[in-house]
Amino acid sequence: MDWTLEVVVVPVSDLDRAIAFYRDQVGFNLDHDTKNEHMHVAQLTPRGSGCSIVIGDLPAQNEMAPGSLRGLQLVVSDAKAARAELISRGVEASELMSFSPDDGGTFFGFSDPDGNTWAVQELKVRAEKPLIPLEARGRFGA
Repeated sequence: MDWTLEVVVVPVSDLDRAIAFYRDQVGFNLDHDTKNEHMHVAQLTPRGSGCSIVIGDLPAQNEMAPGSLRGLQLVVSDAKAARAELISRGVEASELMSFSPDDGGTFFGFSDPDGNTWAVQELKVRAEKPLIPLEARGRFGA
């Protein structure tokens, strides 16, 4: 049986600000932004990912303090280019750090407006072997 991680709840204090940050600055796709008299929840997915983040004000989300999530990890095929893209969109990102000359040994990080932290790992192999093949991305919304 396959077990897939498809959603991670990210605790934020201001949903509209968080949507703008993840959509407009980080470049995630806004899958839905649902609001009614009982709740306001949004789901955003990084390009090429099978896992999304959910932000909002549902009870489970309200149990976590905004900014309390640490070390969520994204993977890119070119860390230098990814970092430059984020910086061009106004995201403060750490310098590139190489812990190993092997593929997967280069990282940088950034935080959202609440202080939730993200690590970005370079895996050059993702350029040749994405986790979700390009032809399947339209079917999965990735």
